[in-house]
Amino acid sequence: MQQVNNPVQAMQDIFIKPNRVFATIADTHNWSWLPFILISILSALPLYYYFNFVDFDWYRNLIIETSAGDLSPAEIDVMRQAMQQPQILWVSIFGVIFSGIIANAVLALYLNFATKADEECVQGFTDWYGFSWWVSMPTIVTSFISLLIVLFASDNQLSPITLGPTSLAFLLSVAMDSAWFSLAQAIRLESFWVMYLIAVGVSQWTKLPANRTYIIAVAPFLLIWGVWTAVLLFS
Repeated sequence: MQQVNNPVQAMQDIFIKPNRVFATIADTHNWSWLPFILISILSALPLYYYFNFVDFDWYRNLIIETSAGDLSPAEIDVMRQAMQQPQILWVSIFGVIFSGIIANAVLALYLNFATKADEECVQGFTDWYGFSWWVSMPTIVTSFISLLIVLFASDNQLSPITLGPTSLAFLLSVAMDSAWFSLAQAIRLESFWVMYLIAVGVSQWTKLPANRTYIIAVAPFLLIWGVWTAVLLFS
């Protein structure tokens, strides 16, 4: 199989020729820094522009109305005072980057364990951690769409749901005070693209049968969504 010549080309080919990308990075080191940096920057940009554009008093009231619950007026006032634009901005930016680092570390641990069935697989945790950033590349499409939505918005009372334009919460107009909102926000169209890339990558890095690679790719997503749904149904 023809291999990729450089990491920039790999970031392009991951969308159209993922097999050759994974075949290349199996024997190539230090390329995963580029998707990590790109994903981190493009995840942060929509948040940066959103919190510098949105009517923050309106945003703060919206969040309080949907999350205050049974809090007393005094507790709500403390919450209101704690929610300041600079703090929310930087907490959100560092939060989205840090959550990506942790989520991909968990994915790498899972893949390192799930591929032990192939005794010839030589990849370890650090290899799978680099792999996780490549399979996360579809998230930059969502980040770019949400950035465009913010940049071209004319009303600064812009719902934070628009930051997840591929989520079920956005597509199905799930209200922020709904018990199902967090789950709907977590289920995104690009998740299925990520599953496909995981299956392709595992098939390139192991000799496991095709059906096994797709089970490995799909299982963690279905497990999390299934348990989450069960908790909501029976709580």
